[in-house]
Amino acid sequence: MTNRRSKILVDILLVIFLVLSFVRWEGTNGFIFHTVVGSIFVILVLLHLWLNRNWIFAAYTAIREKRASKKVKQLFIVNLCLIVAWDITIISGFLAIPSFIYDIESFYVFSRIHAVASRIGAVLILVHIFQHLGHIRAYLGLNKK
Repeated sequence: MTNRRSKILVDILLVIFLVLSFVRWEGTNGFIFHTVVGSIFVILVLLHLWLNRNWIFAAYTAIREKRASKKVKQLFIVNLCLIVAWDITIISGFLAIPSFIYDIESFYVFSRIHAVASRIGAVLILVHIFQHLGHIRAYLGLNKK
């Protein structure tokens, strides 16, 4: 499988697992479902970053050397914000586990942080997708001639 096809496959799976992670399930089964789906999502994000590492390093180098275009800077800033939002989501998700398993009220704050950070991350993903619409349209053959 080519690198481009691998990227597209991972991106499609990312969207699917992002949507699944926002499905509201109650009780223990819901907690397990959300944990499994969220874990797969994290693995896919890491794979997405790995597949796009050349662009990440090239963009970072261009920004550091003050030769990056405005578009590259915007893409890079959104990507950094995505990483921060999802890091907060992951960490707060782990810290919220006692509130679900043991019903410890003092850990509910992490659950709220997890919910807010994940929604911010989802909005940033929409921005990220919007920034890449040209690539998506080109891959699908929808560019105007």
